[in-house]
Amino acid sequence: MPRLSEVIAALENLWPAERAESWDAVGTVVGDPGQPVTRVLFAVDPVRAIVDEAVELGADLLVTHHPLYLRGTTTVAASTFKGHVVHTLIKNDIALHVAHTNADTADPGVSDALAGALDLRVVRPLVPDPTDPAGRRGLGRICELDHPLPLREFAARAAARLPATAQGIRVAGDPDAVVRTVAVSGGSGDSLFDQVRAAGVDAFLTADLRHHPVSEAVHHSPLALLDAAHWATEWPWCELAAAQLDEISDREGWDLRVHVSATVTDPWTAHAASSPTASPMGAPN
Repeated sequence: MPRLSEVIAALENLWPAERAESWDAVGTVVGDPGQPVTRVLFAVDPVRAIVDEAVELGADLLVTHHPLYLRGTTTVAASTFKGHVVHTLIKNDIALHVAHTNADTADPGVSDALAGALDLRVVRPLVPDPTDPAGRRGLGRICELDHPLPLREFAARAAARLPATAQGIRVAGDPDAVVRTVAVSGGSGDSLFDQVRAAGVDAFLTADLRHHPVSEAVHHSPLALLDAAHWATEWPWCELAAAQLDEISDREGWDLRVHVSATVTDPWTAHAASSPTASPMGAPN
């Protein structure tokens, strides 16, 4: 039975904290280094529903992609949302460890898992990590489809392969355009349009695309855009990360029980499609 410090050391080897962005907050948030670990839960968000799931599961360690305190805090009072999370974790002897941007750029990382969920072949990073001589680490991935598809069919594949959310997949571009190459980036990706255009791909799948950057992007080139829910683009990493820890556990003889949360923590809960007959007020139908 490993101690928390041993498991954390293994996770830090997968996602070294020094590879996180300077603004990020990664690493161990709560937990006694000497406590034994037998059961681990992976999830995207360290929210109350996930913490309650960890308690019910009997987990000793919760590993999440998103930080609990990204911008710091002056209180962990249980009367606050995040303070309640901290109190619940400590009362139940559950450690919390975060791998965020250091998991985004890892090899394999968040975008590799996203590409795998979409059955895409990874060619190279979208934004290579200059410190990686092998050229495999970095933000996002450039990928190829196994065979060309119309944009509408590729969007349908994404909707079917990624976890279901209220948003689904939004598409900008000609539905009949042929897609052979795709850039993917788990999480918010509209800051990467310059790199995506420079890569010369047919489509870009990411999350949190905003009106103005998308409007500009579609006027710059015929690049097709697919906007998925933030949570849905990052959840496949949980399965990848759990498999990596399982492999380490087997190699070290730890016999850990590793789980992936299926709880949907995307904040959007419903979607009402626009009527095809609707029009702006005062405009003719």
